Amino acid sequence: MLDMRKAVFLALFIATSAVAQTQAGDVTRYLSTPILPPGVTESELRMYLMRKVRLSPLPARAEKWTAEARHLKERILKQIVFHGWPREWIDAPLKFEDLGVIEANPEYRMRRLRYEIVPGMQSTAILYEPANMQGKVPAILNVNGHVGPLGKSIEYKQKRCINQARRGILALNLEWLSFGELAHPENVHWFAAHLDLVGSNSLGLFYLAMRRGLDYLYQHPSVDRSRIGMTGLSGGGWQTIVLSALDERVFAAVPVAGYASLTSRIERPADVGDVEQNATDLLTIADYPLLTAMRAPRPTLLVYNAEDDCCFRAPLVKPYIFDFVRPYFKLYGDADRLSWHENTDPSTHNYQLDNRQQSYRFFARHFGMPAAEREIPVDAEIKDYDELVVGLPKDNLTILGVAKVLAQRIERREGPSGDASRSAWAQSQRDLLRQTVRYRPVDVRHAWAVGNTHHRGLETRSYRLEFDNGLSASAVWLRALSAPQGGPVTIVLNDGGRKAAGGEVSDRVNRGERVLALDPLFIGDAQPQATGLRTFGQLLAATGDRALGIEAAQVASTGRWIRESGSTKTLRIETSGIRSQIIALVAAVLEPELFSEVVFRKGMKSLAHLLDAPVEFSNGADLFCLDLYRHFDIGSLTQAATKTRIVWR
Repeated sequence: MLDMRKAVFLALFIATSAVAQTQAGDVTRYLSTPILPPGVTESELRMYLMRKVRLSPLPARAEKWTAEARHLKERILKQIVFHGWPREWIDAPLKFEDLGVIEANPEYRMRRLRYEIVPGMQSTAILYEPANMQGKVPAILNVNGHVGPLGKSIEYKQKRCINQARRGILALNLEWLSFGELAHPENVHWFAAHLDLVGSNSLGLFYLAMRRGLDYLYQHPSVDRSRIGMTGLSGGGWQTIVLSALDERVFAAVPVAGYASLTSRIERPADVGDVEQNATDLLTIADYPLLTAMRAPRPTLLVYNAEDDCCFRAPLVKPYIFDFVRPYFKLYGDADRLSWHENTDPSTHNYQLDNRQQSYRFFARHFGMPAAEREIPVDAEIKDYDELVVGLPKDNLTILGVAKVLAQRIERREGPSGDASRSAWAQSQRDLLRQTVRYRPVDVRHAWAVGNTHHRGLETRSYRLEFDNGLSASAVWLRALSAPQGGPVTIVLNDGGRKAAGGEVSDRVNRGERVLALDPLFIGDAQPQATGLRTFGQLLAATGDRALGIEAAQVASTGRWIRESGSTKTLRIETSGIRSQIIALVAAVLEPELFSEVVFRKGMKSLAHLLDAPVEFSNGADLFCLDLYRHFDIGSLTQAATKTRIVWR
C-alpha cells in the first residue's frame, strides 16, 4: 500500500511539473509579443517635451532686459550650476602652476600651465604669449570640444592660438575633461550623472573647469580686462555660450557648432548632446536661445556648418537661435553686434580655415585691432602631442572620483524608533522623496485591450495603458483558469522587460495568483527604440522632470487601476534588477496604502553600488536622479515604506 501511494504521488508530481514546465514556456511566449508599435513611445515623449517649450516675450526696453538677464544669471548660477557644490570649492583661490616655457617662434612663446579645478582634480593648459607685449593686450580663452586623444594639441586649435598670439593677443588653450591629458575611462562625460546622484549638479564641474581659465586671464597683469574673448568648437562652442552668457567678463564670444534650442533637440536626437549640456533643471529657467540673448549687447558671432556631420546643422538651428535672439540685440540699437556665419567649406563639423578666419576678423574688429582678413600660415609651427604635455599627478581625480569624494561627505540620519516620531519622520521622507523625483501622480486614461489568449489552462489579456499625461506603458494580464476570483495580484517588473520575466510570472500563476507583467516607461517595449532612455532621460531632467518619478507614477497608477477594478485587496510587486527595484520602492514609499509587499530579486543593497560598480549612465539613466543618494539610500527608503513589507530574494 505504501509503495502504491508513493507511485501515485510521484505520478502526480511529474504531471504537475510537466504542466508547470509547459505553462512557463507559454508564459514566455505571451510576454514576448510586442504591444507598443515601434515609434509610439518616442512620439509620445516628443509631444510631451514639446509642451515644455517656452518662448519668453521680448522686453520693451533694453534696460528691462539687462535687469532681467542679470536676475536669470543669478538664478542659474545659484539654483543650477552650483547646486550642491561645496562653497569652499566654488570660492577657492586660483591655483595655477607655471611649469616652464616651450620654445616656439620669435613672435610668441608658450607656457605649460597646470591648475586645480576642485581639490584633488587638476587640469592643464598652454598659454600663448605675444613676444613683445607692451601695456595691456586682449586675451582669448580657447576651449576644447570632443577632439579625441589629441586634446589641446589638435591641429586646428594650435593654428588658431598661434595666429591669435602672433597678432598680439594672449591665447589660453585649455584641456577638456575626457580628452588629451584628461583622457581616462572615468572622465567620460556620462559619469557626470554620478555627480547629480550624490547631489552636485553635473554642470558645476564643467563650469568650474572653464571658469578657472577665465579667472587666470582676468588676473593676468598683461590682460586688458575690457577685451577678453572666448571661442571653441562643438563642446567648446557649448562651453563658450554657457560661460560667456553667465559671466560678463567675456566681452566677445564665438561659439562654433556648439548648441541648439530645446525644439531642435526634441526634433533631432543628434542635437541632444551630453549630460552636462542638458544639465538638470537648466531649461526650467532658460533655454539656450535665452542664454544667447543674455549676451546682448556684447559682440557675439554664431558659427554653424551647413551640412554638419555631427549635429546643429546651420539651416535647422538658425530660426531658434539667431532669428530668435536678434531682436534682443536690436533693443540696444546695435543689432550688428550679433553676427551669423554659415560655413560651406568644408561644411562639416569643423573649425577649419574659413571658420578660423571669420573668428580672426570678428575679434580684430571688436578688440579695435588691425584688420585680420587671412590666416597667417603656421603649419611648420604645429607641435606634436608629446611636446605639449604638461603632466598630471598619477592620483588625479576623475569625474567619477569627484563624485565618490562628494558621496563621502554625505551625512544621513536613520529613522527614529518610536512609533509617533517614526510616523512623522516617514511623512517628511515622503515629502522629500516626492520633491526629489518630481513625483506627479497620473491616472490610467484608457486601458487599450490589444490582444488575448484562452487555452491550455491559462488566460491572458494584453494592454497598452494610456496615462493622462500622454505617456504609455504596456502590460500583460495572466491568470490560471482554475485560479479563484479575488485572490492576490502581483505586478511583475523586470529590468529586461516583461519578456525576461517568464520565470517570476509563471511561478506566481502556478501559485494561483493573478499577475500583471508591466513595462513602465523606459523598460521593455515601452522604451524609445531609436534613442533610448539616455536621450530622453536627459531632456526630461533638463526640463524639470525625472524619469524615475514618471516611472514610479506609472507603477502606482497601474496599481490603483487594478484596485479600482475591485478584483483584489492584496496587491504585491516583484522586481528583478536594480532599476525595477528602485522604481517599485519609490512607488511604495509615495503610495503607502497601495502595496502590501515588494519583493526584490537581483537588487542592490545601497545606491553606492552605482558609484562602486560603476553603473554606466546608459544602463540606468533613470537612477541618476539629482540628490537621490544625497538624501536617501536603500535602507532609509525601506524604512520610509512603513506599510509595505520589503522582501529580499
